[in-house]
Amino acid sequence: MIIDFHTHIFPPEIVSRHLNCSGKDACFDLLYSDPKARMISAEELVRNMDDQGIDVSVALNIGWSSHELCQLTNDYIIDAVNRFPGRLIGFCAVQPLAGQKAIDEIKRCARYGIKGIGELRCDTQGFDLTDREAMSPLVEAAMRHNLIILTHASEPVGHTYTGKGEISPGILYRFIQNFPAQLLVCAHWGGGLPFYALMPEMAAAMKNVYFDTAASPFLYRDEVFLHVADILGADKILFGSDHPLIRQDRIVKAVMSLPMPEASKKAILGDNASRLLSLN
Repeated sequence: MIIDFHTHIFPPEIVSRHLNCSGKDACFDLLYSDPKARMISAEELVRNMDDQGIDVSVALNIGWSSHELCQLTNDYIIDAVNRFPGRLIGFCAVQPLAGQKAIDEIKRCARYGIKGIGELRCDTQGFDLTDREAMSPLVEAAMRHNLIILTHASEPVGHTYTGKGEISPGILYRFIQNFPAQLLVCAHWGGGLPFYALMPEMAAAMKNVYFDTAASPFLYRDEVFLHVADILGADKILFGSDHPLIRQDRIVKAVMSLPMPEASKKAILGDNASRLLSLN
């Protein structure tokens, strides 16, 4: 089974831009203010999955600043999961600054079968991911409902790109230290965080941390799979495309071409995700 752990879908009114979010939300502006930036519906994602041999996709939300936009887009993802059972797994958006409203939204989404929270973006949503007191209510709610947290991540060095942001490995590590029991997925290879696992204390701290490969061809050479598997183990890597930013099968083909044990390829492309998501 091939599972894409990182895709994005939007309600038709946002895809068509009949609901104009430009100028109203920092995360949306960063990623989609350009009219050429591509957004897709659930139907388009499933058609693409059928075309490119993807069995299941995790449909993520984005880091909306507005609680109301979180709710609107969460409703769409909940509906999409119900319309495509077995094909789509939903994650919800929350704005931690919304306080109790955010906690209530987590509870509501969990009741409708949502499997996680994300893609969180503290850099555009305005909250402090390293503040243990501020983040405790959200993490407690996530753990209460057995939800994964997925956060954006980016490298503190290297080339700039649309959506890069400022969530560096140091920020992620402080969150991990504060909440070691929370199941966490760091997008985009965690901004390079896996390489710090060569330090024994860092590796020990990452017991419940996983890394998705979203947009990997734009960030690293394909050998990154071999190096991270050697440092942390292939069981810590989750295939994610960031579709529709890139084709879903592009990373699948890259993984299949690597000089890596077949069991490791199988783990990266689906088995690890199946285990985390408790799929049959």
